[in-house]
Amino acid sequence: MPLDTDENQDSTRYKVVLNHEEQYSIWPTDRDNPAGWRDAGKVGDKRTCLDFINEVWTDMRPLSLRRQLDQERP
Repeated sequence: MPLDTDENQDSTRYKVVLNHEEQYSIWPTDRDNPAGWRDAGKVGDKRTCLDFINEVWTDMRPLSLRRQLDQERP
């Protein structure tokens, strides 16, 4: 049996989670968020959650780096 799960057969409900660096991930809704991550307000199947992340996560740099670079600008 293959270890990877066919996305079309995945009935898991996911939520989008966000950390303090404004980095996004998905997490099963039936599990507690990992330490340091909070709900981002989107729940659905894997594709729906990943599409949401693609829409909102337009700058992949961590928040701390973005702030540092903003301060260095003249």
